Amino acid sequence: MPVHAFIDESGRDGAYIVCVSVVDPAQLVPTRKQLAALLLPGQRELHFKKEKPRRRRLLADRIAALPAISWIYTTSCTPKTEEQDRQRCLAEAVRDLVAAGAHRVVIDSRQEQDRHDETTIYRALGGRPSETGVVYEHHESTATPLLWIPDAVAWCYGAGGDWRRRVSAGIGRITQL
Repeated sequence: MPVHAFIDESGRDGAYIVCVSVVDPAQLVPTRKQLAALLLPGQRELHFKKEKPRRRRLLADRIAALPAISWIYTTSCTPKTEEQDRQRCLAEAVRDLVAAGAHRVVIDSRQEQDRHDETTIYRALGGRPSETGVVYEHHESTATPLLWIPDAVAWCYGAGGDWRRRVSAGIGRITQL
């Protein structure tokens, strides 16, 4: 069965983390609704970095219970190699998504840097994206609530300790590059 994937990243303490959250198409609408219900009045998106610790704990627990499986791709990095490390993780993730039958891949937009991702994805799809059946696009997280899942999982995974434990039930694989 084709799946939809949502990708975001986190960087922390010399590690670059790309998180891919995979959702069955039948679960897209209910999961969006569950995420939207977590917003506070006036809030447009959930962004883990901006939340207070007590709220982060609540959000981590709720997000871990959603019908999504997250894959973590991580590598050590320096500020000079961050973009290269991102692209290595992204290329590996795309290959795994093709093998898993992904239909649609949505990546959190970084504006002008999106072109780097597009080049990497094109190459990872063998230069023939239409033959793979994978559609990929960049979106703003304010417009795509399902991007909040990999944002939260990547942040918690990178923070380690109790944060990582809170989301561990929703992590299906960890790939160290």
